[in-house]
Amino acid sequence: MPQYHKLGEMPPKRHTQFRKPNGELYAEELVSTHGFSNVYSLIYHCHPPTLIKDIGEAKDISPKIAYKRSLKHESFDGFKIKATDDYLESRVSVLCNNDLNTILAAPKKSTTDYYFKNADADEMIFIHKGTGTLKSIYGSLDFKYGDYIIVPRGTIYQIHFNDEDNRLLIVESFTAIETPKRYRNTYGQLEEHAPFCERDIRKPENLETHDEEGDFKVLIKKENMLYPYTYATHPFDAIGWDGNHYPWIFSIHDFEPITGRVHLPPPIHQTFEAHNYVICSFVPRLFDYHPLGIPAPYNHSNIDSDEVLYYVDGEFMSRKHVEKGQITLHPAGIPHGPHPGTVEKSIGQKETPELAVMIDTFKPLWLTEDAVNIISGEYYKSWVE
Repeated sequence: MPQYHKLGEMPPKRHTQFRKPNGELYAEELVSTHGFSNVYSLIYHCHPPTLIKDIGEAKDISPKIAYKRSLKHESFDGFKIKATDDYLESRVSVLCNNDLNTILAAPKKSTTDYYFKNADADEMIFIHKGTGTLKSIYGSLDFKYGDYIIVPRGTIYQIHFNDEDNRLLIVESFTAIETPKRYRNTYGQLEEHAPFCERDIRKPENLETHDEEGDFKVLIKKENMLYPYTYATHPFDAIGWDGNHYPWIFSIHDFEPITGRVHLPPPIHQTFEAHNYVICSFVPRLFDYHPLGIPAPYNHSNIDSDEVLYYVDGEFMSRKHVEKGQITLHPAGIPHGPHPGTVEKSIGQKETPELAVMIDTFKPLWLTEDAVNIISGEYYKSWVE
């Protein structure tokens, strides 16, 4: 998880008087998780963050579930999700359960006329295509291809794109998204055996204080309802803040692969964890170097977890006919493995250029109606010669 960070001005002691040049008090806000017993940040606002002028009619944005029970390998053409101007309208739920919601999005426009707050979930926004800037009360984060943007729940943000060609993989997580515990020591520092370190994590910069009054539209997601709030002051009015709760970025290109003499299992690719699921990064790497090694993965039975692979770029040594943006689902309860011919083909190869994001869940995933609409062929038959 990110380490302590601060930007802007603040008093030397928390919960003490901190005044503006005109003598008025700044408004202190504690943004905390798990009540008051986990990570938090303290924000100093120019105005109280409670000045609500209006609340409009809520909209139900629940994923439309096609079926919850499935025992069939599926493949989905993720790039069939149509590009849409609005960022929130472009977000299409495809696979979900009570722990997470997996979303595909192809927004063409920036969020300039409203702000968004997910009060339900942390968000992991993977940038498959596009560049831009995520802006929040904590400052700004410039993003590009391959970036994982981690936005903690309760963060009001805008996302600004540099052009209209954008493709995103988003995970809404109903528990905190964290770095794997086995990579951290008791003090929270990433250890020497971890495949990335604190230097790889990008934190907010360029704090801009918007001391403005007016009508500011904030769309708040709570329990799959979208509530339109109108606030009397700009949501990015912080003069300063400090703490451990803030958006941050880690690039898939900064993940250092772990390799061995013989084929190592998927946990070596783990990048993030949350309750009942993990997120892994498959990156270009050298293959196994045992003289009789088989680089292709062995057949394995998913007895306890659904496996989702989102293909980003390059060739995947265990799969045929992989396209960018393709998603495969291998449900718990049945085995899967390399496609016919790929095992022999992998022998003697020295490296792989593959780039993919994997999500392994420990509860079954439900297919939405939008997921059913982008199913590609009879994938479950692809292991038959």
